Amino acid sequence: QVQLVESGGGLVQAGGSLRLSCAASGRTFSRYSMGWFRQAPGKEREFVAGISRGGTSTYYTDFVKGRFTISRDNAKNTVSLQMNSLKPEDTAVYYCAAALAYSGSYSPSDYNYWGQGTEVTVSS
Repeated sequence: QVQLVESGGGLVQAGGSLRLSCAASGRTFSRYSMGWFRQAPGKEREFVAGISRGGTSTYYTDFVKGRFTISRDNAKNTVSLQMNSLKPEDTAVYYCAAALAYSGSYSPSDYNYWGQGTEVTVSS
């Protein structure tokens, strides 16, 4: 089992940056591909970025390409999301998730474990 804890959310002005981190418990972190999702009020949870088990492959949804960067450190059991050029429409609760069977999946149902989320608010 994997427990995930996100941190790094907050309030930032449009054009600013934030770095989200997700710390995972357990000694099997490298067996999981990881993803970041977000959910805005009244909207469905949506895929933002994903990274393969070894970190060699990354995946992004179109609306964050060129602005967000996902990375992982398997020695430290962490996955991060660097978010630059933030826009008000990036406002949401951001979740990290772990998937045992899939890499880069856009579907929340393919992920086995979830963190509690960290809130990101981008003011205009």
